[in-house]
Amino acid sequence: MDTSIFTDLRLQPCTEDLKSPLGETFSQWMKIRDFVLEKSPNAEEEWHVSVKKYGWSFRIKDKKRAIVYLSPRQGYFKLVMVFGQKASEKILESDIKPWIKEELMNSKVYMEGRVLRLDINEASLINDVKTLIEIKLAKLK
Repeated sequence: MDTSIFTDLRLQPCTEDLKSPLGETFSQWMKIRDFVLEKSPNAEEEWHVSVKKYGWSFRIKDKKRAIVYLSPRQGYFKLVMVFGQKASEKILESDIKPWIKEELMNSKVYMEGRVLRLDINEASLINDVKTLIEIKLAKLK
């Protein structure tokens, strides 16, 4: 089962709790967080539990819509974003890595859109993630 490293629902994590388990990827977590908040200054960040068995995850939302979900793992974290049809088309037209486009197109389509899940375990993904965030935020405006 793919769960957060924070499974004790009585203890809400904080940023400081991420440093040790995320290791080198902690800086990438912070870059993504800071980028979203820079691009969307009114966005709200929060730790939440959507399904008890999966533990705590972190999300940043704007106007009650999630921009990005980050879920900590040992040594890396998962990034989850949802894109509607128009945003998905923008992603396909972008210079994002082909395998990320493939992940998006192979993902299940829900009423809200396509769910993109990426393991963030290397700094080389940050520019693509920033592009994804910009596409998502352009759609929210």
